[in-house]
Amino acid sequence: MGCAWSLNSDATAKACNIPEVAVFVPSLRFPVQSDVHKAVKGLIPLDLADKLSRLRNHIVFMARDTGGSAIKELSQALHEYLPYVIGLTKKDHGLQEMIEFKWKHAEEKRQEVCVANSWFEVLSVVHMMAMVSLAESNLLLIPKGQATSGERVVSTDNKREAVNLLLKAAGYLKFCLEEVLVYIPADIKRRLPRDFHEGVLESISLQALGQGTEIQLGLAVECPNATLSVKRRLACEQLTFFSQAHYCLSGCDVNQGYGKKHLLFIKWKYLEAKAAAYYFNGLILDKGTEPLSHINAVNCFIAADELLCNSKKACLSFCVASPVKRIPPLWGSMKYLYHRIPKVASRKSQMYRYLLEEEKALQVLPDLPEFQLSLRPDDYTLPEIHSAWDSDNWNIPNHTLKEHLKDYEDES
Repeated sequence: MGCAWSLNSDATAKACNIPEVAVFVPSLRFPVQSDVHKAVKGLIPLDLADKLSRLRNHIVFMARDTGGSAIKELSQALHEYLPYVIGLTKKDHGLQEMIEFKWKHAEEKRQEVCVANSWFEVLSVVHMMAMVSLAESNLLLIPKGQATSGERVVSTDNKREAVNLLLKAAGYLKFCLEEVLVYIPADIKRRLPRDFHEGVLESISLQALGQGTEIQLGLAVECPNATLSVKRRLACEQLTFFSQAHYCLSGCDVNQGYGKKHLLFIKWKYLEAKAAAYYFNGLILDKGTEPLSHINAVNCFIAADELLCNSKKACLSFCVASPVKRIPPLWGSMKYLYHRIPKVASRKSQMYRYLLEEEKALQVLPDLPEFQLSLRPDDYTLPEIHSAWDSDNWNIPNHTLKEHLKDYEDES
């Protein structure tokens, strides 16, 4: 995984555009301009229709640039838009199916979805808030100027802020699963893109928690006061998150497009986490005094070394799958483990060779301990509906026959 791309002079300019990934953003969808005015004309005040249209179009505009400071502005625009959209979901207003909302996938550009349901718009907005949080955490972990430097140096503050963003993303996705999808009719659910399928949403939420735990493990490895027990627990928790994410995603249709790349990312991270878990478990077992403890420890180290080799292949498979990503430099816990695991596995195998030869029947890989998961998604609830939806204060002008005829001509 630590290898750099091999570039010749002709390919350098093109290769420099290949992005690097620390936190994978599986499915970023952008809104496409929709005719809000025409759909709600004469049903809500003109200034409210203007506000809805203006806020949504601002998101359309901001989504064209998700790099640097623009991503924070995009997040702010989504939060500002949501209190207005919620008004469309209220049955009292009778507007739940009046507007056709259009969205498209950032990578699969030909895939455009058009749904006349306001809860679909809420789902899309909260889902985009989650993806933007993932993208923002990715930017924090790849500081400016380091994307092509061959190494990654991330400040402790950036790592902690990235964890906060990952927990926030997991919370948004959990809310989508538990509080939004239930309002979308079954016939519309069947037509939703695979990004919004329950298994995919749950897998991304678990991925975010897994990557948050991965960062915490890296901080523990760098901390001289962190015990082996703490490191093993974090590694095992990380493994559990990625194992669950893989299980959720495996039951979905992800054999093509960006879904396939998402599955490759989860497999890569799962193998890294498993290697870390067996390594730290081996270190603890090796502190025992019985021969069986040392045999079990060596088996853990050998397994960790094999998993590490497989994770390198999985990383390469992820990076070369379309859309291509730059092979990331070593950082965090893996920067330490990629050097330590092969050395320890080799040294301990030689040290306890006589035990391994005498007790061949005992060369069974021990089970990893299970722990209660520490990280939880942040709690999230929808904001209050904007006061502009107070219909007692509405003043809706009547449309003239000329205006109705003009609308009819525009439609035909």
